[in-house]
Amino acid sequence: MAGFDLQLGIDMKILFSTLLFLALALPSAASAQGSAYVDDRLNQLQQSVTTLTGQVEQLQYQNQQLQQQMEKMRTDYDFRIDQLEKGGKGGPRPAGPAAAGPSAPPPAQQAASTGSADDLYHTAFKMFQDGDYAGAERDFRAFVQRYPKHVLAPNAQYWLGESYYARRDYQNAMTAFAEGYKVYKASAKGPDNLLKLGMTLAVLGRKSDACSVFSRFTQDYPRATDLQKRRIDQERQRNNCG
Repeated sequence: MAGFDLQLGIDMKILFSTLLFLALALPSAASAQGSAYVDDRLNQLQQSVTTLTGQVEQLQYQNQQLQQQMEKMRTDYDFRIDQLEKGGKGGPRPAGPAAAGPSAPPPAQQAASTGSADDLYHTAFKMFQDGDYAGAERDFRAFVQRYPKHVLAPNAQYWLGESYYARRDYQNAMTAFAEGYKVYKASAKGPDNLLKLGMTLAVLGRKSDACSVFSRFTQDYPRATDLQKRRIDQERQRNNCG
């Protein structure tokens, strides 16, 4: 657990360092190299930040899984101690609703959180990290189709959109981000799907539609992170949204 917390902290520092570099380096680069260079560099840095964000998401999920496993072990241990104190044999905890601890996930989530689902997700994200966007698209799409209720399904839908966006397949990216916003609106990836939907519409030349999407952000996600709000403001300014 401590190892994951440490790695999570390191990745967060890398993420914020990248954002700081973006803020400090681009103004000087603009005067030295021109806007074309800056746009290209901005795209590269945004892709790096996107990948780092995904790495942090994975570590957070793994940390959550470890916490659930430790809680289950602690509950089982307490049960066996209680049985021994009552003169029982301290055997395995009986199955059934009465044996489920207060922190146990519901049956639907337990069924979805299988090793095959986790393996498919992590394999897909590894492909994305390695630049195999077509392979990532295939596996993320398969994940969403097989495990639409899995805790990682909103993330998989978002990264499906990113796998298209990275290849400049903006039509399919738009569809994937719109689907992510529609189906998983209330998830943690909802704000990111809405942001990237607007950005994709802007790239496609649909500026008025993009501005309409950006204008919905504050209403739909009043508790979004400061970083997400700043990126929305930046995109509104870039696209001259009123």
